[in-house]
Amino acid sequence: MVTARLTGNIWATRKSDMLGGYKLLLAEIIGGGIRQGERMIVIDTIGAGIGDRVLVTCGSSARRMLGNDDIPADAAVVGIIDEDCVFED
Repeated sequence: MVTARLTGNIWATRKSDMLGGYKLLLAEIIGGGIRQGERMIVIDTIGAGIGDRVLVTCGSSARRMLGNDDIPADAAVVGIIDEDCVFED
C-alpha cells in the first residue's frame, strides 16, 4: 500500500467492458521512499476527488477490492487520508 495525491481525471473513450462504471484517476505517490513522485492510474471506488491524499493498494489486492480477480486493474483507492497521525512510545 502507498500514499498518493490525486492529481487529475483519466478519460478513456474506449476501455475494457470490465472497467465500465469505474472512475479512473491519475495519482502521484507521496510520503517519501524510492517511489516518491511516481505516477499511476488508479480506480476510485470510494468517491475520492482531485487533490485528496489517499491510500492506494496495488496488484491482486486492488483486484480483490474491486471484487473480480480478472479485472484489468493494478491499483485502487482504498482510503482517504484526513490527517497524518504520529504515535510515540
